[in-house]
Amino acid sequence: MLRFAFTFACALLLSVSAGIQAARSAVDIETAAKIYQDAAMREQVRASLGSMPAHIRQLFSADTAVKLSTSQINAVTKAAERGFRIDVFEAPALSALAANLDAATVTETDAFLAGDLGRRMVTADLATAVLDEPTIDKIMSGDLTAPSTPKRDAMFDKLEHASRSTESTVQIFLSMGQAVAIGTAVGAGRDRVAVAESARKSGEAGRAALQTNMREPLRRYMAYSYRDLSDADLKHLLSFLNSAPGQRYVTAYIASLGAGYDAMGRRCGEHLGESLRELAQAQLDVPIASPPPAIAAPVPVK
Repeated sequence: MLRFAFTFACALLLSVSAGIQAARSAVDIETAAKIYQDAAMREQVRASLGSMPAHIRQLFSADTAVKLSTSQINAVTKAAERGFRIDVFEAPALSALAANLDAATVTETDAFLAGDLGRRMVTADLATAVLDEPTIDKIMSGDLTAPSTPKRDAMFDKLEHASRSTESTVQIFLSMGQAVAIGTAVGAGRDRVAVAESARKSGEAGRAALQTNMREPLRRYMAYSYRDLSDADLKHLLSFLNSAPGQRYVTAYIASLGAGYDAMGRRCGEHLGESLRELAQAQLDVPIASPPPAIAAPVPVK
C-alpha cells in the first residue's frame, strides 16, 4: 500500500499514462478472442473451477475467529458454485486481454500459437490442467516427475521466470481472495473499506512467503507439463517469451486471468453476503460472519 501522497500521485500519473497507452494500442474483442481460443484459456480455466467451492469452503471452515454453522458453510459452498463459473470469467478476461495486446503482439503471438511448437505447448498446458487434483498435487509436491537433466532444470527455471508464473499466480490468488472478502462485506451490509483493508494486509503479509513456497512447485508443474518437449523446443519457447511480443503477451495473459478471477471472486462474495444476511435475519442468534483473513491467500502448497 502506498504510504505518502507524493508516491500515490506518481503512481496515479503512471497508471493514467499506462491506461492511455493501452487505449491507443488495444485490439478489438474479436482479435483478442482468437488469441484466447488459440491458447485454450477457456478450457484451462474451466478445468480449475470444479475445485474452487471446496477451496473456498475450506478457507471459511478453517477460520478460528468465527465458527460458522452448517447452514452458513453450505451457503459458502453454494456462493462459490454460483460465482466461480466460466460465464462470469469470460467477459472481463477477454476485455483485459484486448486492452493489453497490440497489433504487433497479436501477429507474433498468433504465428507462434499456430505453429507446431505453439500447438504442442497448448496441448501440453491443457493436458495437465485437466488432470484430477490429487495428480496435480503429486506433480507440484515432486511425487510425480518426468526424467530431466541439469540443463533442462536450468531451462525450466528460466521459463518460470520469463512467464512470471509464480508472481502472477500469487497475485491472482490475492486479488481473488480480496474480491471474495469485499463482495461478502458489501452483500452483508458491512464496512467495505475496513474489510478490504484487512484482506489486503493479510494478503500482503504473506505474499513473500507464498511466492517462495510456490515457485518450486510451479516449476515442477511446468517441467511435467512440457516433459515431451525437446531441449530445442524449450529454447525456442524461451526465446519467444523473452522477446518484446512474448513479454507483452505474458502481460496480457496475466491481466486476463486476473480480471476473470477477480470477477468470479466478487460474484462469489456478493452471493455469500446476501445468503449470510438472509440467514442472520431468519435466525437472530446467528451472527453475520466476516470473511476469514486467510481468504486473501490460498492454502500454502506443501
